[in-house]
Amino acid sequence: MSVLAEVSGNVTAIGYGLAAIGPGIGVGIIFGQGVQAIARQPEAYGVIRQNMLLGFVLTEALALIGLVAPFIFQGIK
Repeated sequence: MSVLAEVSGNVTAIGYGLAAIGPGIGVGIIFGQGVQAIARQPEAYGVIRQNMLLGFVLTEALALIGLVAPFIFQGIK
């Protein structure tokens, strides 16, 4: 005899929570390493800051995709 587990309610919040873990870690790594790089080479501040902000934007885009994806794909089964 097999027992099937049933999940009731909206599980998209759990899915987004799991999807936000990666970008959250990524943003922490980006800014932590950026501050460390600026401390080591203050004369390269402009280039490091530009690359740091670009990395932040790309990482945050992943979080926004994780937020929007459940709304787009909720009707597809």
